[in-house]
Parts: sequence; structure tokens; C-alpha cells
Amino acid sequence: MSVPKLILPILLVVACVASGENAPVVQVPLVVNSGAPLRVYITRRLHMRDGEPVRAKLIEPIYAFDRIVVPAGVELQGHVTKLDPASKMVRYQAIVQGDFTPLHWARVQFTDVLMPDGRTVPIKALDSTGLPTLYVAPRPSKGKIRGNSGILGTARRQASDQVKAKTQDVVDLVRGPNKKEWLEDFLVKKLPYHPQWYRRNTRFDAILSSPLEFGNAEVAFDMLRNVGLPTLESLAQVRLLTAVSSANSKPDMKVEGVLSQPVFSTDKKLLLPEGTLLTGRVRRAQPARWFHRGGQLRFTFDHVEPPAITSVPALELQRMEAQLAGVESDPRAQVKVDSEGDAKATESKTRLLGPLLALAVATRSLDNDVDRNRLGVPTASGNGGGRATAGISGFGLLGAAAARASRTAGTVLGFYGLAWSVYSTIISRGKEVEFEKNTAMEIRFGAPAASPAKTPGHHLARR
Repeated sequence: MSVPKLILPILLVVACVASGENAPVVQVPLVVNSGAPLRVYITRRLHMRDGEPVRAKLIEPIYAFDRIVVPAGVELQGHVTKLDPASKMVRYQAIVQGDFTPLHWARVQFTDVLMPDGRTVPIKALDSTGLPTLYVAPRPSKGKIRGNSGILGTARRQASDQVKAKTQDVVDLVRGPNKKEWLEDFLVKKLPYHPQWYRRNTRFDAILSSPLEFGNAEVAFDMLRNVGLPTLESLAQVRLLTAVSSANSKPDMKVEGVLSQPVFSTDKKLLLPEGTLLTGRVRRAQPARWFHRGGQLRFTFDHVEPPAITSVPALELQRMEAQLAGVESDPRAQVKVDSEGDAKATESKTRLLGPLLALAVATRSLDNDVDRNRLGVPTASGNGGGRATAGISGFGLLGAAAARASRTAGTVLGFYGLAWSVYSTIISRGKEVEFEKNTAMEIRFGAPAASPAKTPGHHLARR
């Protein structure tokens, strides 16, 4: 729990110094509030078994007010607490593809943080299932510097580079770095009954159920005098407190977020500390439609409330808005954010290769003539390979066995796989833009409330 706002001013203790050379300071409590997520990734494959131990590393540092209290890269320890059965829809989709495994998801609870100085800090966190994404260490950008020169152009390039840098640290389970491990996982899942595990580098959010306290820090009183709105094109790291979705959010719905990192000016002065509350509203929400037309969502923030200990009143953004610049989302939805902060779910055109491949497999299963040798004498093998491939397309390895035993079964399963591929990649609804609570995003301050043109923006991959 966070310290009540009525008590915080009492904690504002200005040290009266003995000599005039020392500046007064404020005693600021360094607290990571409950509800804050520790974003981690597991360092090795985790089998989904009750009580299985797990080790993970922290992806990004944890801030309190104006400083880091838990650095990135520290290790966390935990264990599997229980197994949640998969939903009926997931089970049905698995069964129609030949997977009869009683699918489940392992819930993991992290209990200890191993600090760099050797201390073990116990934590109380909610257990959670793994996210459908892998963590990959970001690589430095090698692109050439483009755009306008001058102070404004430099600020825009720096803001764009910050957004791009974070697009590289999260990928989906298919585009992960270890292709051999992915291939093994893919083949095992084609078995009618198979073991289950989380892949190495799978991401988790360990949500604190109790606050973490790191004592008090002395902050110069003059430093708090600079608290206020950032300058044009400034970016802020925000943790969403309100779940929003293109499927069910309505215009004017209230949206709240909180700064997960402090914002400093170019001369290193604190502008907004961690814990600053942002309030806004949904501007537009359009659900996904048939034929893979993705959902669209737009929301902005127009009210900024610094922590009570700063004694700074709430700030209103007049004629300006803090709008979305980048967001962490499920990479499979491929959420893109344009220059006005509109988020849209898109899908790669390469998905259309699936039906083409399924069509080739299905037509190949029709060729049931026996093979002929050089003398033209028929053999007895027939089209066993083509039928087996069609069986895999329609019903996994179990379908392959059925197709090998029956020519009719091979043909039926091949066209069944084609029909499912066409429906799932062409006819069905597109992806929704869904941002759950605690979604990490980047907000750009100083963006105009209305812009005459749109240009392609950048997106962060996620959760």
C-alpha cells in the first residue's frame, strides 16, 4: 500500500542546517508500491510441474521517486505454485488439430530478489502465468541520422531512437532467437500427447502484493522547485492503471497511468518523479472486423498530478496533450502507433503464405497414382508422403498416421487443413488493440491536440 497523501506532507522535513553553505533537504521515502510489476525473463526452460524451482532476471530497473532502487539484471528466485487448465476454446482448437494433451499453464510466484551487494530481499508477489513473448537484449541502432537539424530536430530524433530501442527487446515465441529450440517445441506440440514447458527467455510480470521499502533519501529542496511539465517532444515511461481495448472501450472513458521512471530536463533537473499520476480519456475505439481488419484505439492524457510530497498542485495540459508514442503489446497483434497516437492492430502479409502452402499440400494429397519406375512398371508405394503431409496439415501427427492408412483420409484431412487455414488467416476477425493493466508504454508530451497529417510511427512489441 502507498503512504496516504495526508501523511506525506508530514514527512516533508526540511533540514535546518547549521551553516549557510548547506542547502535544505527533504526526506523522501523510497517505496515501490504494491501493484507495481517486476518485469523478468526466465534464464532456462521451465517445465510445467507443481513446485518446480525457477530463476529469472530483471529486464528493466525499478525506480522510486528519482532514483533506481533495484538495478536491471538482478536475479529473482521463485517456484511454480499451481497449474491452471487452459480455456475450453484453447482446448477445442488443440483437439481439432490433433492435440489431445490436457493443456494447462503453470503459475509462477517469485519470492526473493538477489541484490548485487549479496543481500537477499524477500518480496511478496502475485503468482502469474508466462507471457506469450520472449526477451531479447536490445541492440544499438545503426541507422543514419535523418530529419531536421537544430534543437527541435535533435529532440525528435532522440525521441524516435528511444522508441525504436525498445521495439527490439520483446519478440513473439515464433520469432525467438533460438530456432533449434523453437523447432523442437513445434515438433513436440504436434504429438497427440506431449510434455509442456515455458521456453527459455519467456517473460513474466511479478506483480507486487506488498510494497517494497528502501528507507528514506535526502533530496535537495531546490530540486523539487523544478517539478513541472516536460518540454516539447519529451518522452515518459508510463505504466497503465486502466485496461483499455478497441473491443469494448467507449469514447470519453477515463484512463489512468503512472510514471514508472522519473523525467528529467536536459540539464538533469527533476521534472516529474516516479509515481506521478496521469489522467486522460479514450478518444476513439473501433473493434476489429471480419476479414482480418484490425481494431483501432486512441487515448490521450491531459491531467498530471505529481506525488503529494512535492507539494506541487495538479497540472493541466492546456491546448496540448500527452499522447501515445509506443506501447508494449502482444507481437502477434503487431500494434502500430502513428504520429497522432492512434494505435492499430495490423498483421503481416506473410500470413497469406499459409493458405497457399495448405492448398499445395491438399492438392498433392489427390495424387494417389502409384509411382512408376523407369520401365513403366507400377509400384505399390503410392503417394504416401503427400498423404502424410496432408494429414499433418489437418490433424497433426495423428492425422499423418490416419492418412498413411487411408487414401481418402489423407485427402479429407488435407482439405480440412486448407479450410482451417483460409478461415483463420483470411476470413476470421482481425486482432484487437488490447492494453491490459500494467502495460508499459511511452507517452510523448507536447504533442498538439490536433494534427493535420499522419505519418507512420513505431510500435513496441508485448504482453
